[in-house]
Amino acid sequence: MGANRILVGEIGRPHGVRGLVKLRSFTADPAALGTYGPLTDEAGTRRIALIILAEGLGRIEGCADRDAAQRLTGTKLYVDRDRLPPPEEDEFYLADLVGLSAATDTGQGLGVVREVADHGAGPFLVLSGPPERLLPFTRAVVPVVDIAGGRLVVVLPDEVVVQPRPGDAEDAA
Repeated sequence: MGANRILVGEIGRPHGVRGLVKLRSFTADPAALGTYGPLTDEAGTRRIALIILAEGLGRIEGCADRDAAQRLTGTKLYVDRDRLPPPEEDEFYLADLVGLSAATDTGQGLGVVREVADHGAGPFLVLSGPPERLLPFTRAVVPVVDIAGGRLVVVLPDEVVVQPRPGDAEDAA
């Protein structure tokens, strides 16, 4: 299960004119982002040497001006899994969830975790389908994570149905 490389952060927008960048860290200690060893881009082809200057702010080796920093905006930062500390007992990395089977507490199969995504409002699981499902990764929705057993127990949340408001049909025309 899991992956050989783990997503640990993302390069944000430039900060100032000297090549500094905003950083979004996915690590427990945001300041540790630059200490895990060589970071790479998603493809693993570009090594990124990062120096943390302050919480949420860093300097990337070879990035000397705002234009260079702008070109790196949105670059996801990965590290080899063996560079990270092992998770504590009853802890895991979100990447460990990829490949686990998901089922309800009654045993109804829901698919396999294809991806764990986080776009700022908290992580959610993408389960293979059919139908493909997006589930918030919360204790209420996923009360059991059994990494060794290769499974998750899921309590499906109620569907959210948004009813059209009066006048919406006219606005769309």
